[in-house]
Amino acid sequence: MPTDDYIMVLTTCNSSETSSLIAEALISNKIAACVNIIKGVESVYQWQGKIEHDKEILLIIKTRESLFSQVEQTIQELHSYELPEIIAVPIKTGEKNYLNWIQSATLATEL
Repeated sequence: MPTDDYIMVLTTCNSSETSSLIAEALISNKIAACVNIIKGVESVYQWQGKIEHDKEILLIIKTRESLFSQVEQTIQELHSYELPEIIAVPIKTGEKNYLNWIQSATLATEL
């Protein structure tokens, strides 16, 4: 099994256009192997002293830890939010063929 650490990066968007734009950029630049776009997420959060309720779209991005900074930069460049959620969750273990696929579907060498 490859030795790289695998992660899922989570971000939310307020439109299908933004979520598709981010997903396609990540995949076409080979900095993510897969992006799940989950519509109909309700987010409750505090922003600028107020409790907010918003309908959002959740992106679950499968990639490698060594590519996180490129994923983060892509999201920052394409996102419409002032402060987008960009958090990484480690994948402790997984089916080895799927993890190998993440490895092969992303950049072989980091910039």
